[in-house]
Amino acid sequence: MKLGIVGLPNVGKSTMFNAITKAGAECANYPFCTIEPNVGVVPVPDERLDELTKMYNPQKTTHAIIEFVDIAGLVKGASKGEGLGNKFLSHIREVDSIVEVVRCFEDPNVVHVDGSVNPLRDIETINLELIFADIETVDKRLDRAKKQLKADKKYQAEIDLFEKIKKTLEEGKSARTLDFSDEEKDLLKDTYLLTLKPILYIANVSEEQLSTTDSDVYVNQVRNYAKSENATVIPLCVKIEEELATLDDVDKIEMLEALGLEESGLDKVIKASYDLLGLMSFLTAGEPEVRAWTIKKGTKAPAAAGKIHSDIERGFIRAEIVSYDDLIREGSMNAVREKGLLRSEGKDYIMQDGDIVLFRFNV
Repeated sequence: MKLGIVGLPNVGKSTMFNAITKAGAECANYPFCTIEPNVGVVPVPDERLDELTKMYNPQKTTHAIIEFVDIAGLVKGASKGEGLGNKFLSHIREVDSIVEVVRCFEDPNVVHVDGSVNPLRDIETINLELIFADIETVDKRLDRAKKQLKADKKYQAEIDLFEKIKKTLEEGKSARTLDFSDEEKDLLKDTYLLTLKPILYIANVSEEQLSTTDSDVYVNQVRNYAKSENATVIPLCVKIEEELATLDDVDKIEMLEALGLEESGLDKVIKASYDLLGLMSFLTAGEPEVRAWTIKKGTKAPAAAGKIHSDIERGFIRAEIVSYDDLIREGSMNAVREKGLLRSEGKDYIMQDGDIVLFRFNV
């Protein structure tokens, strides 16, 4: 699963990528510094794994992972190929969701590509370019469906759907603001509309703004816009996050305490991104390894077993499951068994986040 980090030039996009991945993506104070996308794979922070590691003392602990792609900065006219528009659009088509960094800080030493700080204008610059690209895609689908309608009336449903989407796009709204039936979702599977991708907004603030983000004018502009898309907004200071990323655990905790923060903003971003993709983790625990396994929300037990090995899915018999909270409260698997908290679930069981599982199978 890939998340594309996007934003106008010089909003802190590549700096945030550096902090998330510690991959050292090139950063400089001029447009189009990022041309080819940098890619970084990072572990998803999960305190449950830390507790299970203490309990089992395994040889290895493995976190779930998520992939971030640092995509070239975008400017007006990208949908027509301006700047690095064609590269931007091709790269963003390849990601599963979008993390949009929005500049909410004033700094005369960091030039803004449009000359002034204006979060709403910046958001609309990017979103309108994605909308223009989607209108082109929708027009092509409508033309094709109208031609095929003569031979098969089933294409009327596709025409109705894409005309609904086009009307919304022409109003300057993203396709993600619409509600779709299950049938419509099936028709949309192979369209790859850019404005359908889930989005998370990062309000990049200064250190001085960190303590007042609830009342900050710029941050609240981003929040109000995000409400229309049911999107999440996370305010953070990218410069501080970059510094935190270079510290060891002890120094990092000390710095967070000094700033009055419980966790880093980037930990929040990674967790929110994982949730944005509709993902969750089930866990396996033992002396060889404590591990988080990534699945889509709503996954049934046999398909979850297949994440470990296809043979386990093929020969699935049952899943022995205890909730993480029950195991931690009771202190051991033996205590869980004695209290009857270990459940046996069959093929129709829908996995829950934090289930600790042992799959029984026969091949």
